[in-house]
Amino acid sequence: MKLVIVTAVEEFHKDVLKLFKESQIENFSSSDIDGHKGAPSLLSTSNWFPAVSGGNESALFFSFTDDAHIDALFSLIKEFNSNLDTYNPIKAVVVPIEKFI
Repeated sequence: MKLVIVTAVEEFHKDVLKLFKESQIENFSSSDIDGHKGAPSLLSTSNWFPAVSGGNESALFFSFTDDAHIDALFSLIKEFNSNLDTYNPIKAVVVPIEKFI
């Protein structure tokens, strides 16, 4: 068993759900998050009430699953990312689980 973690901009939320379904990962969790790119400038960090929000609306998905389902998901994510017009690819990582109950 491994932990797969997927992040994507909010625009791709429904697409990620579809990719999980196509890879037959039926049990997973998701959460809305703020995504950040690059370090904030000194000017924006010194302001107590910045006029612009610091992050982009994003989503995080995770599931405890096996290699076969992860391989299917990664294949689908690679295909999805290869057809993007923007540079906001879906990202995924796998973390091995040493113990679980």
